[in-house]
Amino acid sequence: MAIRKKTDEVRINEKIRTRQVRLISSQGEQLGILSLEDALNEAKEVGLDLVEVAPNSDPPVCRVMDYGKFRYEASKKVQEARKKTRGGQMKEIKLRPHTEDHDLGFKIKNLKKFLDKKHRVKVSVFFRGREMAFMKAGDDLLKRVAEEVSEIGTVDQPPSREARNRMTMVIVPK
Repeated sequence: MAIRKKTDEVRINEKIRTRQVRLISSQGEQLGILSLEDALNEAKEVGLDLVEVAPNSDPPVCRVMDYGKFRYEASKKVQEARKKTRGGQMKEIKLRPHTEDHDLGFKIKNLKKFLDKKHRVKVSVFFRGREMAFMKAGDDLLKRVAEEVSEIGTVDQPPSREARNRMTMVIVPK
């Protein structure tokens, strides 16, 4: 079984395998097409690395830059992109169909704190035994919660039955 090399790996300095490269300086100026040897000398004069940024073009495009800084900035971009897709941590508020107003007030207060911290919130209503007959009460409770937090959050996933004994909805910050 052959071990595959990462295809997204960037080649630098002596690992670049081509005779000619299109060189871009550290300031972003195009220096034209040079031999690999001349391009490496240009990079060494400035004390930076020669990084192949577009290996598929003809000739490959190389840039004079600090490779460590380049890798650091690339990892930061990946982290930011991951953070945006995740959209904050998921929190959960658990309720029962006959939750009293005072208790519900505390639950809504906590829900608002989570939304202020940019967390997604899953609001669940659990039913036990004969409470299954009060599915409408659970639906009304979830709608009431959605109205209470409508100023700072929007319903991402409307109220739905997730399991036989549970109704849920997801609220995201505005």
